Amino acid sequence: MELVGNWSYPTAVKFGAGRINEIADACKSAGISKPLLVTDKGLASMEITTKTLDLIEAAGLGRGMFSEVDPNPTDKNAEDGVKFYREGGFDGVIAFGGGSGLDLGKVIAFMAGQTRPLWDFEDIGDWWTRADADAIAPIIAVPTTAGTGSEVGRASVITNSTTSEKKIIFHPKMLPAVVICDPELTIGMPKFITAGTGLDAFAHCVEAFSSPHYHPMSQGIALEGMRLVKEYLPRAYQDGSDIEARAHMMSAAAMGATGFQKGLGAIHAISHPVGAIYHTHHGTTNAVCMPAVLQFNKSAIKERFDMASAYLNIEGGFEGFCAYVDDLNASMSVPKTLTELGVKDPDIDRLVKDALADPSTGGNPIEMTEQNTRELILNCI
Repeated sequence: MELVGNWSYPTAVKFGAGRINEIADACKSAGISKPLLVTDKGLASMEITTKTLDLIEAAGLGRGMFSEVDPNPTDKNAEDGVKFYREGGFDGVIAFGGGSGLDLGKVIAFMAGQTRPLWDFEDIGDWWTRADADAIAPIIAVPTTAGTGSEVGRASVITNSTTSEKKIIFHPKMLPAVVICDPELTIGMPKFITAGTGLDAFAHCVEAFSSPHYHPMSQGIALEGMRLVKEYLPRAYQDGSDIEARAHMMSAAAMGATGFQKGLGAIHAISHPVGAIYHTHHGTTNAVCMPAVLQFNKSAIKERFDMASAYLNIEGGFEGFCAYVDDLNASMSVPKTLTELGVKDPDIDRLVKDALADPSTGGNPIEMTEQNTRELILNCI
């Protein structure tokens, strides 16, 4: 089967090896004549980035790049990026990279024409209506990892540098106009990034599937996303040049982010403050927390995962699924605890408070309280 397609759910996706060569056409279709490519510091000098800039320049679209992006992008990164965008006279953004580059690129495009401060648009109630929608610049998204799925999302996670809190900035027009999913761009990912991003996609699917909210389309997408991760993440991890495995993992990442329209849960409610305060890798943090969260939610999700396990060809129902998660983490050298991940002397009171304030709590199938959240976090430590 040839892994090529043109998809329109939830936005236009150009999927397939080599399709980065269509970047100039994507810009033109989005109405962008002078794009700013936003990526992270590590990717800025890599061949996949310089090649993309070459393609843009050859099409007469300039060669603008902003790469002052931290692994967990901050409001300061956003402020600097918006200033660079405005002073350079750009009219659109190419968000290029993993979650950090994608999230910050989308926020720069969103904030470039706004007059209110960033935190006025946090994902609370209808705060997104405060934005001037007509002033939001068009966005092209080009993922270079297979995990976050931010390329098909309408939000970005940005860290408040003053309070060390991760906040979600949301607006429907933050959804990229065109996405280029080229699995060749992920070939150079080192093993630990392949594992961490792949397990991030898996966590998105697991939590979306666990969420009690009604969204059967997302439910089905999340289940198939889990299957793709199960089948192809080990292959991508063992052989980074396996283009078929890389392609299916890129699909799984987009499916995870599409699926979690149904909701996230305690995994993300914990990993967001842990990452903001202790600067851990998001996907790996999710993987560390997943076994404890599965047991935490057992009474609400056991029957559901008994059925999922049959589809995934995992024996033993829910408990078999939990054993599979443990084995998958171990096979990719994922730490068993947050302490092993590098979280030393954690402020448990702060983590409990921030976890309960995180929007992801609303999608957890078991209601999170101060007492049970404290116990859950201690089980992750």
